Amino acid sequence: MFETLPAPKLDAIIALMQAYAADPRAGKIDLGVGVYRDEDGRTPVMAAVKAAEAQILEAQESKSYLALAGDTAFLKQMEALLLGGAVPSARVAAVGAPGGTSAVRQICELIRSARPDAVIWVSAQTWPNHLPLIRAAGLRAQSYRYLDAKGGGLDREGLFADLEQVSAGDVVLLHGCCHNPTGVDLSAQDWAEMAALLERRGAVPFIDMAYQGFGEGLDADAGGLRHLAARLPELLVAASCSKNFGLYRERVGIAMAIVDPAQRDTLAAALAGLNRQAFAFPPDHGGRVVSTVLGDAALRHQWQTELDAMRQRVQENRRALARALRDATGSDRFAGVGHAQGMFSILPLTADEISALRAGHGVYVLGDGRANMAGLSTRNIAACAAAISAVTR
Repeated sequence: MFETLPAPKLDAIIALMQAYAADPRAGKIDLGVGVYRDEDGRTPVMAAVKAAEAQILEAQESKSYLALAGDTAFLKQMEALLLGGAVPSARVAAVGAPGGTSAVRQICELIRSARPDAVIWVSAQTWPNHLPLIRAAGLRAQSYRYLDAKGGGLDREGLFADLEQVSAGDVVLLHGCCHNPTGVDLSAQDWAEMAALLERRGAVPFIDMAYQGFGEGLDADAGGLRHLAARLPELLVAASCSKNFGLYRERVGIAMAIVDPAQRDTLAAALAGLNRQAFAFPPDHGGRVVSTVLGDAALRHQWQTELDAMRQRVQENRRALARALRDATGSDRFAGVGHAQGMFSILPLTADEISALRAGHGVYVLGDGRANMAGLSTRNIAACAAAISAVTR
């Protein structure tokens, strides 16, 4: 049966994880895997999460099934966190999903069910799993320009020129904040221009929100999403709680559609049906942790304080690396690192330089130069900058 089954190509991030784990060097630096790490290189359980889990353990009396959409409290709390009341709840259909990855896949399946000939427009630099998920759902992807490689910022002219080519009914995938992998985000003016373009072209925005709270703060990071939701008739959202709650292995995600109230029940039923086909009931524990934290004033304050500290640490790391690279190289080649948002930046390195960085210095970044700023610490920033300087001389 399986004699002709081709071996799948190993995911680039997984391959990098394996290479790093096999490296015996004591001073190796992992800037590849997209998880938050503290100064000691750990991915800690947030104190607010631990407290919520203790409450759940004490109070929960059943592990029976919930609804196909998941826990209602989780869905409502996430609606408020993401949308902030920008639209009435009567427009919102949502279901829980096993992580942001499944949420993206479920939205792709929803698009295929509704409009199988739709083209999904994706930024030229994007999360490596976006295109495989889109293609696995049987949809066609088209890229639009995003990063200005020379200046390290947004290629605004190229982005909007490309998106002027979208057709009515096409879908434009946008990163809600902390663009992965570039760290280059749209400004408030860019979001307003994007809304006008999508409205004019009759296209539907699809927001992937994986890092809310890691850019400028919870509400600021959701500003673009809320602007589009309030202005446009339809909007699709996939969101993850892996990063901002540190719930990576609990797989907590939400898939959401914002539509006319008359269509809301149909969309809710369609999303629940897709859940039934894929995994039936979404996992509950992580979502219950999120709803417990968000629904308790003291826990929510504690969580926001912890999240703010995580965001500030990542920002300090990227600024420190930018300064160290300027000093080590004597140039502003890496200045864009200091101006980006969130956990990631793309280091302007060639494939040979990235290979030399890994082989000669034990510094691991993805093949496109994506580097996780949370993998840095005060103990290794200088060594990282020196290694980058050495391979770029």
